[in-house]
Amino acid sequence: MTLDVETQEMVAANEADWDARAPLHAASQFYSQPAEDWFADYEWDDLGSLRGRDVLHLQCHLGTETIAFAQRGARTTGLDLSAKSLEEARRIAANADQDVEYVHADVYDAVDAVQGRRFDVVYTGKGALCYLPDLQHWAKVVHALLKPGGALYVVEFHPLLNALREVSLPGETDELVLRADYLEGRGAIAHDSTVTYTGDEVPGRQRSYEWRHGIGELVTTLAGAGFRLTSLRESGVLPWPRWPSMQQTPEGWWRLPDEAPRIPLLFALKAIRTD
Repeated sequence: MTLDVETQEMVAANEADWDARAPLHAASQFYSQPAEDWFADYEWDDLGSLRGRDVLHLQCHLGTETIAFAQRGARTTGLDLSAKSLEEARRIAANADQDVEYVHADVYDAVDAVQGRRFDVVYTGKGALCYLPDLQHWAKVVHALLKPGGALYVVEFHPLLNALREVSLPGETDELVLRADYLEGRGAIAHDSTVTYTGDEVPGRQRSYEWRHGIGELVTTLAGAGFRLTSLRESGVLPWPRWPSMQQTPEGWWRLPDEAPRIPLLFALKAIRTD
């Protein structure tokens, strides 16, 4: 796939941004929790046993979730756009005594980057889809990466949470107010904040870009790319407290208080390659 020049420049800006953020994220309290803590119980139920299976984690950043797959016995590969992120990921995996292969590539180049290998599971985690400028081509790439009958598993911030904004900006209240798009179609969204979501100031941070993708767009795109949807969950909990009013669950995740509206904050989608 060849992106237009303007989009290529946006992706390059994102690569530089993640390179700048990687060492700060690796040193932050935000990423200090065990790898398993980033997963809800339903994720493991949906994925089933991973022992002896080939798992590819796209857009893996520091490999936070990638390590958990290796700990469960999978032959695990992580792929990411940011070389600095993968430096940290390799160090973290070595410290955890886990055998994980990390590949430096843009997600659209993943087929060539993994040298044509195919996987039982392709996983993409929380905060990844928004960095994809072209969802249709992404679906084709994932299809090519999977063995026949293999599963794509997407666990992502719900578009409603994105519309409320995933992370507060200075001066915003904690009210549940729509502040951004839910639906796709308006093109790239530029971000200029110098503070990353771990709360750290990023020296010299430059503009980054995101793209909105609604659940309807995602499901329809996958259906047209040779996938059969087997489950779609919506969940009202997050692995971190988006609003100060959130309450911790017995499992250590966070939910809105009882008096707040019941709204989806995450969704989990499983789809099988059918051909």
